[in-house]
Amino acid sequence: QDVELSKDQIYNLISIAPNMKMGHFAFPCFPLAKAAKSAPNMISGKLAESIQSKGIIAEAKGVGPYLNFIVNPAVLAAELTEEIISGKFFEKELVAERPKTMIEYSQPNTHKELHVGHMRNLCLGNALVRIKRYADQEVVSVTYPGDSGTHVAKCLWYLKYHNKESIPETNKGPWLGKIYTKANLMLEDELGTDKEAKNREQLTAILKELASEKGEYFDLWKETRQWSLDMMEETYKWADVKFDRWFFESEVDTPSLALANKLYEEGKLVKDDGAIGMNLEDDKLGFCILIKSDGTGLYATKDVALAVKKFEEFGVENNIYIVDTRQAFHFNQVFKVLEKIGFDQAKNCHHLQYNFVELPDGAMSSRKGNIIPLNDLVTQMEAHISKEYLEKYSDDWSKEEINSTASIIAKGAINYGMTRFDNNRKIVFDMKEWLKLDGETGPYLQYVFARINSLCDKLGYSEDLSPDFSSLEKDSEIALMIKLSAFNDIVVQCHEKNSATALCSYLFELGKLFNSFYAECSIAKAETEDLKNSRLVLSKSVSLVMKKGLSLLGIDAPQRM
Repeated sequence: QDVELSKDQIYNLISIAPNMKMGHFAFPCFPLAKAAKSAPNMISGKLAESIQSKGIIAEAKGVGPYLNFIVNPAVLAAELTEEIISGKFFEKELVAERPKTMIEYSQPNTHKELHVGHMRNLCLGNALVRIKRYADQEVVSVTYPGDSGTHVAKCLWYLKYHNKESIPETNKGPWLGKIYTKANLMLEDELGTDKEAKNREQLTAILKELASEKGEYFDLWKETRQWSLDMMEETYKWADVKFDRWFFESEVDTPSLALANKLYEEGKLVKDDGAIGMNLEDDKLGFCILIKSDGTGLYATKDVALAVKKFEEFGVENNIYIVDTRQAFHFNQVFKVLEKIGFDQAKNCHHLQYNFVELPDGAMSSRKGNIIPLNDLVTQMEAHISKEYLEKYSDDWSKEEINSTASIIAKGAINYGMTRFDNNRKIVFDMKEWLKLDGETGPYLQYVFARINSLCDKLGYSEDLSPDFSSLEKDSEIALMIKLSAFNDIVVQCHEKNSATALCSYLFELGKLFNSFYAECSIAKAETEDLKNSRLVLSKSVSLVMKKGLSLLGIDAPQRM
């Protein structure tokens, strides 16, 4: 009896078989049972009888409810390695739907120091932008720095009334962040003292002047804001991140209040105890305030206006916000307000949550100053890498290569460490663990790539090699080929789930499989020249897939290390 399954449905049901002895790929027959009015194990047997050995398929056999396929290693190796080495493997059409998608990520506050906790958002956003673009999606990448509000007033207040330090010639952004911490600690210390009222008065005056966009505090804001933006630009350059658009909190301050007032005049918002907003109690989201009783707006006010601006300016079909899990209620309120004011694209706004990064001894806080500043961290990591891993090459390598390789490895450690965990899991940052060459780390994968690179150079790999792959028959060789063939499927999975975790796991497993293959299958001392060249071409293919996979995580692969 005919059972209708599309080509895509069939393809999506096929997976790598868990036991290589029983087969290499498996198709579950459960979805066919009802329509065929037959048991899955009977179906798998009948299907196996009807499939002829041909080309890449050496044999099909029923194993319980699964139809298992055994591949012809020579055919698979020839087709797969040719596609990978020519680059065609990385240019395939992977998904049919291509909605224009905006990804908003990395929303650091100006006047604060960038620290290791900021890197989870940055690394996740960067990886998703790269993964989706690889899957041929049109992606608009944007950032939304917080350059207005109380934290700015506190920093300017300290600079004006209490700072006794001279402004440094360089690294003004990180220095400004330390000033913010000092301001916050001083204000907390003086709560409940006779200085509290005066401090509050001075902060209010600063905020009013900033809102008026003129005066000495406004001029100081513009100058110091630029210091923070320079720091951010430097970090993004180091991380190889580029944004298509920088939205700023300050640019939606006034328009967001105007929009909220307009919505109130149209009867879409209500007044409650002096504040203007929307009652969302029926949706179990409380009362969303958009204009406080003193006439000022909140984050929700700005996010409503920003959403409208994003769709109008870029005509996107999807709008993904990468923001930590603490903001879940906030975005639920904002999206519900957008829906109820008749903004059709509200349904296309998605909050992609992630959990925090902590230090081994607990949570970080810029306010309290218990952070690892990013500048300091990178310096420490690069020094550790140079001393522990690269110093032994000082006679052969130039100082420039040692420094640039240390920077590449540090970046690899951070990017991999920040993306390998499920978005919902907390991350505990531990520098020495993340830099290990023998664990699930970025440097381990970079080392696998560099090792293959060195091997190929040493044993005379050339693109002109076209060996007869019929001698590739060991399990570790076949396992490596099958793993390589799965790369694009893993990328699609990451694109669909908005997570880079599966790609991280895949690359780690690929690295381990290569090491098993290398230990079991000698290349230099292979029995024949054809076998040596077959293994060399297979190794080169692993290095190219590894390099591409790392690049999708924002990680460079050093030629040697």
